Amino acid sequence: MHFTHAIVRAPAPNFADGITMADLGVPDVQRALAEHAAYCRALEACGLELTRLGEDAAHPDSTFVEDTAVITPHVAVLTRPGHPSRLGEAAAIEPALASRFTLKRIVAPGTVDGGDICEAGSHVFIGVAERTNENGGKQLAALLEAAGHTTTLVPFTMSPGLLHLKSGVSWVGGRDLVIVDALASHAAFTGWNLLRVTADEAYAANCVRVNDRVLVPAGFPKTTALLRAHGYDPLPLDMSEFQKMDGGLSCLSLRLPG
Repeated sequence: MHFTHAIVRAPAPNFADGITMADLGVPDVQRALAEHAAYCRALEACGLELTRLGEDAAHPDSTFVEDTAVITPHVAVLTRPGHPSRLGEAAAIEPALASRFTLKRIVAPGTVDGGDICEAGSHVFIGVAERTNENGGKQLAALLEAAGHTTTLVPFTMSPGLLHLKSGVSWVGGRDLVIVDALASHAAFTGWNLLRVTADEAYAANCVRVNDRVLVPAGFPKTTALLRAHGYDPLPLDMSEFQKMDGGLSCLSLRLPG
């Protein structure tokens, strides 16, 4: 998939008030802003034009824009985030999407977080847990399949370090999935080429293929070497402050295919 644009939103001053299961300390908002700026520069270096939305202090988690929509080359779906405090985030981002797409929608009682949706070419894995419920997952599957995608619902158990499906599995190209051991034995991934990250580098399973590069969290040398060994070109980025809030590289942008 080739991306031409991305939508991003910088962390709000109250970013540290967001939801987290991690036990890594309170994030430094100024450092998070610097990390976000470096992330944006990396997207631009990969050839993407950015739409930068203003800070949204009404929603401390709003920098994690990926959760608000699912965008493929064939369909655009406005989600309905699964935590009550995040319900307003989809409405806040809708104007930026409505100018580009005819939007489909997830409706109550369904919930979907974009972080639970792993696009792997024309196939889409839909994680089902607390943030994306079965009703929402089935709604999304129907919308995607009507647009020509195949889908698999992937029930999983949330845990620290595995807030969303893409906390533990990422598609990087072809049949290659970067994956944690907790998901590697799941029947949904049978027949895929699994690039297993070690337990001590599980956070690095959330990496992002952006055109010719793979964005990967800095500080995880074994995962970086694993990607290189399989022919990918990793681009390490510091994500320390977002990790404290259960956020990963994919969470920080909505990448739009061109």
